[in-house]
Formats: sequence, C-alpha cells, structure tokens
Amino acid sequence: MRRSEFLRAVESEFGTRVSSLLQDLVLTPLRDRTAAEALEAGVPPRDIWFALCDEMDVPEDRRHGAGRLEPRKR
Repeated sequence: MRRSEFLRAVESEFGTRVSSLLQDLVLTPLRDRTAAEALEAGVPPRDIWFALCDEMDVPEDRRHGAGRLEPRKR
C-alpha cells in the first residue's frame, strides 16, 4: 500500500474524522505513536492502516484493497 492509497482509504472509511484520527489517536501496535507520527517515522502505510482498522473495529471486508483506484489485476 502506498501512502496515497493509505490516505484515500482513511478518508473513505472515516470521512470527516481523518485529521483527528491521524493526529490524535495513539496506536499501541505502532509503539504508541499516532498514524501521522508513524508515517513520519517510516512505518509502512499498510501496517498503519491495519493498526488503525483494528483500533476502530473496521470490519475485515472493508480492510483489504482499500484506497486503490482500480482493482488489482491478476
């Protein structure tokens, strides 16, 4: 997952809460960093996405492939 895909996924899933979630929500699996801090520290966006999904109880069916502009080609 690219950073741009991560940001699209977060915006799509959380709407108006994006800024607050990225800046304020501390994610324990990411060494007690916020998503913004984790991105800055070089944590892969995919890891941040899954930590955020776990914390916010996002259903499994809305986690995979989120943020992609087009479906993956097989």
